[in-house]
Amino acid sequence: MSKILSYFDYFICLIFLSEFFYNLLTAENKLKYLKWGWIDLISSIPMLDSLRYGRVFRLIRLIRVIKAYNTFNSFLKNLFPDTAKGSVFSVIILGFFVLIFSSIAILVLENDVESNITNAEDAIWWSYTTITTVGYGDKYPVTTLGRILAMFLMTYGISVFGVITAYIASIFVKSSE
Repeated sequence: MSKILSYFDYFICLIFLSEFFYNLLTAENKLKYLKWGWIDLISSIPMLDSLRYGRVFRLIRLIRVIKAYNTFNSFLKNLFPDTAKGSVFSVIILGFFVLIFSSIAILVLENDVESNITNAEDAIWWSYTTITTVGYGDKYPVTTLGRILAMFLMTYGISVFGVITAYIASIFVKSSE
């Protein structure tokens, strides 16, 4: 599981580092950008043992997440002037993150001896089949917390597919007018 978290950390760090260099290169005044841009640079430091003492600065990522949220909302408003398209896109992106989070969470929660979700592949398979409400039954949580997570994931999956179905229905209604 720690390998998955490390890869995910490297991926997020690469995104932050790419954004830092992009913003630096496109900034009209590079010194003015660096006044606050250094936060972007520091937040792109991965969790490497050689940078162990720099991990204190990783708390700055919280600031980056808040800034990214505002940037993402602006991005969606520009990309999708139609609110419905933006909502569907947001739900799909959020679904991806819920899938990743629930895969990691079920690995942590299912620590019982009788658990049948024992590796990352099982966790991703379980999360995907649960969020799509298929739930084959070959992998299932045996702990109470795992079952609570499953309930939230099923509810979220039903909501996501409800939003997508409503959007598709609205397209049909518009085209029939």
